Amino acid sequence: MTDLTKLTIAKARDAMRKGDTTSAEITQACLAAIDGAGALGAFVHHTPEIATEQAAAADARIKTGDAPDMCGIPLGIKDLFCTKGVPSQAASGILEGFKPEYESTVTSQLFDAGAVMLGKLNMDEFAMGSSNETSVYGNAVNPWRRGNDDAALTPGGSSGGSASAVAADLCLAATGTDTGGSIRQPAAFVGITGLKPTYGRVSRWGIVAFASSLDQAGPMTKDVRDSAIMLQAMCGHDPKDSTSADLAVPDFESALSGDIKGKTIGIPKEYRMDGMPEEIEKLWSDGTAMLKDAGAVIKDISLPHTQYALPAYYVIAPAEASSNLARYDGVRFGHRAKLAQGDGITEMYEKTRAEGFGPEVQRRVMIGTYVLSAGFYDAYYNRARRVRTLIKQDFETVFADGVDAILTPATPSAAFGLGEMTDADPIQMYLNDVFTVTVNLAGLPGISVPAGLDKQGLPLGLQLIGRPWEEADLLNVAYTLEGAAGFVAKPTKWW
Repeated sequence: MTDLTKLTIAKARDAMRKGDTTSAEITQACLAAIDGAGALGAFVHHTPEIATEQAAAADARIKTGDAPDMCGIPLGIKDLFCTKGVPSQAASGILEGFKPEYESTVTSQLFDAGAVMLGKLNMDEFAMGSSNETSVYGNAVNPWRRGNDDAALTPGGSSGGSASAVAADLCLAATGTDTGGSIRQPAAFVGITGLKPTYGRVSRWGIVAFASSLDQAGPMTKDVRDSAIMLQAMCGHDPKDSTSADLAVPDFESALSGDIKGKTIGIPKEYRMDGMPEEIEKLWSDGTAMLKDAGAVIKDISLPHTQYALPAYYVIAPAEASSNLARYDGVRFGHRAKLAQGDGITEMYEKTRAEGFGPEVQRRVMIGTYVLSAGFYDAYYNRARRVRTLIKQDFETVFADGVDAILTPATPSAAFGLGEMTDADPIQMYLNDVFTVTVNLAGLPGISVPAGLDKQGLPLGLQLIGRPWEEADLLNVAYTLEGAAGFVAKPTKWW
């Protein structure tokens, strides 16, 4: 077979079982593609020996006729996931040299299913960012270009390396994490599918924490069917994670019937933001029409507390980050600063964190520490928690009124240029999450589906938000939207 790296998970699975190709062949094709794609900055730790060994084991397993769907599938793993014996730095200098002696639950489940690890993927430092420009490894780069313009574009963040690698066919799929949109926004920027499951559906154990009540891992894939297949392998109750839900995992792929007749799709008026680009508005209208043509009932809805979502998120997330990142002190693992004679423990903490954390992480830790401090805890953090409850109640009310899924834009724009936001107010960067943070605050499942191109030829995505724990239904609506949109565009190779 030719173009092995362009295979979807589903097509690779079927081809391997028919004997048309092997995991070893697909894996070697991916490793060759990675070696030739250094300009994208997507892979930051290469594991060809592990990949080769896992592929051989997968081929032997497939020959027995009793192999899971993910068996033999070459993946990229976001650097936030701890992988035994392999650097796991969360793209931060403070974790330089850290090689865990354990495997995250998600990667363990994927490897138990026979998946192959090609290497670790670039990301924003500690998952804090929307453009993959805060990484200690340097920028990840979007494989897409604006028309004939050679300017490098962001692949989004924080899962920018995952997005870039999947869009450029360096791997068949990748793991991502989503705290405020970090799977869905980059997926939209590069024209792939990104799924954030319900909070608690996928174990967080062994994933470096950013904001523990918001973080959720999910798949980043070439299409909706692949997301269903990969999610199946990632899900399941984990007693090591106290927030992991003890619920049966449905067969997500079998739910992809393409039949959404009678389903009610909500269109929230609050997502029509001032200054929204006409292209985003048209994409949203076109997507609404596609679902209506497929037999869905379209219903205008109100989510009145949406306007408070970003401020609430940017209080809660930094607060939890400041608590989680307090463990990086130069004592137990990772980087430790060199001390001058006479320096004590306080100087060691100060110097280690100043050297190890980048500017965006430092900014968020300081904000978080401030809002948790005496005198400000009630004024900021507790108020943000109350707003979060109101946002969650908005969704509960809408779903109780019979809405099955909600359609919104995924991002307020197409991918922007690397460096274009360097001198901007940080809030301008945070606005990239305007359509996605509500989903994390409410703990809901959300998926970004590529649905069109802007006038410069860049991908645009639509977001679907589902009922809690009903990823199967959400995936089916997304599958229908994907089929109607017919997005098949790929970036022109320049790297």
